[in-house]
Amino acid sequence: MFVTTRSLDHHGIVSGIYDELEIGKVIDEVLPKFGQHKLAHSVVVKAMILNCLGFVDSRLYMYSQYFETLPVERLLGSGISASDLTDDVLGRTLDGIYEADSTQLFMKLALKMMGIVNIRTQLLQCDTTNFSVHGDYKHIDGSSAIEITYGHAKDGRDDLQRFGLGIITNQYGIPLFAKAYSGNASDKETIIEAMKKLQENITFPDDVYYIADSALYSDYNIKSMREGMKWITRVPSTLKLSKDLLISDLEFKQGTDSRYSFYETVVEYGGIEQKWVVVHSSEMQKRKEVTFEKKIKRIVKEAQKELKDLRRIEFACEEDAREALERWKKENPYFLLENAEILTVSTRENGKRGRPKKDEKLIVHYVVTAEAVRNEEITLNEKEHQGRFIIASNDLNFDAEKMLDYYKNQSKVEKGFRFIKDKSFRVSEVYLKKPQRIEALSMVMVLTRMVYSVAEWKLRKRLKETGETIFDQVKKQTQKPTLKWAFILMRGITEVKIEIDSKVITQIANMDEVKDKIIRLMGKNCEKYYF
Repeated sequence: MFVTTRSLDHHGIVSGIYDELEIGKVIDEVLPKFGQHKLAHSVVVKAMILNCLGFVDSRLYMYSQYFETLPVERLLGSGISASDLTDDVLGRTLDGIYEADSTQLFMKLALKMMGIVNIRTQLLQCDTTNFSVHGDYKHIDGSSAIEITYGHAKDGRDDLQRFGLGIITNQYGIPLFAKAYSGNASDKETIIEAMKKLQENITFPDDVYYIADSALYSDYNIKSMREGMKWITRVPSTLKLSKDLLISDLEFKQGTDSRYSFYETVVEYGGIEQKWVVVHSSEMQKRKEVTFEKKIKRIVKEAQKELKDLRRIEFACEEDAREALERWKKENPYFLLENAEILTVSTRENGKRGRPKKDEKLIVHYVVTAEAVRNEEITLNEKEHQGRFIIASNDLNFDAEKMLDYYKNQSKVEKGFRFIKDKSFRVSEVYLKKPQRIEALSMVMVLTRMVYSVAEWKLRKRLKETGETIFDQVKKQTQKPTLKWAFILMRGITEVKIEIDSKVITQIANMDEVKDKIIRLMGKNCEKYYF
């Protein structure tokens, strides 16, 4: 008797959702298998997603080792083994994805998903981020591939080259658009490009809203938004119009949620009439007051040092001394000056000491003397206006509270980026040396997020429909578990193969009530991998 075991764990759920969304079918239509290659591109993409959601540190060229512990034939198809998943096979698929236009391929996959999953799109959250990469990358002149280069580092690694990634998700955080950008691409340019490209390829209901952070809000972007595109965005506090409004004495209206109050007005910017809502958040106020006090203490320290240095300067004329003092006052609005004077100081030539001789020519200098005290009126006034921010929409009839609620949903796309960068998933690890393959891999990264998001949405939906629950990390029953937690609960499920006299018996071991419930709730496409 010969016994072999393979860890199935949560991989059956990942495979089941991949099948349910017909991802493989779309990929095979766009990238048919040619030549003597054993594996279709759809199988390789499935393997990548399984690896991305495997909670391990496996690089692309280590895929075969990763799959040695998994039931490969059960997950990927009869006759397929771990040794088939070489770095050459993975590279071939990434090259195929790039040549087919990874952005267009992703939108085809998104359209297919939208036709299968019954979710009415209401919000489109748009955002961009970037990823650091190691090594040297050369961009070929004339190539349409992204350029791996230095740019604004959102992870603080200014020493590394990077590439950008734009994503648009629906209100559940399910990606509908993904595109890689060069490392030095402007957020303001890429975000509007992504929105336009999505609108060109997918038709949405009339009441869908495009939502973005302040990177969207510029004169050019507002003007270039297509007719019929409803949008919500945060207004940069650096605009003069918003600066003035944020520190104005406004009459706020208390919201249903006591944490928020609102002031509404209509303005014109970029030639577009729009509704601005000044939001005051009491929780933000508390957080920012702490930061503001730290800022003031730092400013006080720096200003006192500058004034001390100013008092040491000997000016050649009174006018220069007075101008320097006025300049200090202008640069330090948080202070008032007390006992401010311009004094004359006479010294002997050549630095001689002692009492000057009769009729000896003296050198006259002018020095500043003053003491700085904190300007409490300005400080308190600015402190009072902490916790304010402005959101805008071209829908003039939009309810202020609803606008804020929609804008706050922007966190869904931000969670998507955190997911991709989460070290436990390893989705963001990029070790490829061709920009074209990095561009293709970025599509697979977001496709992984799509599979994960749909699976999580489905599990929560089924729990709510059936009235069932599963326990969370603190042993409380919940109908809104994260899929990551559900994956942890699935650990230990094993495929056992027993060979007796050339006869093979296959069984699934280590099932329990919770695992069985999760699999059953996920439906027949997932059940087939376990039962």
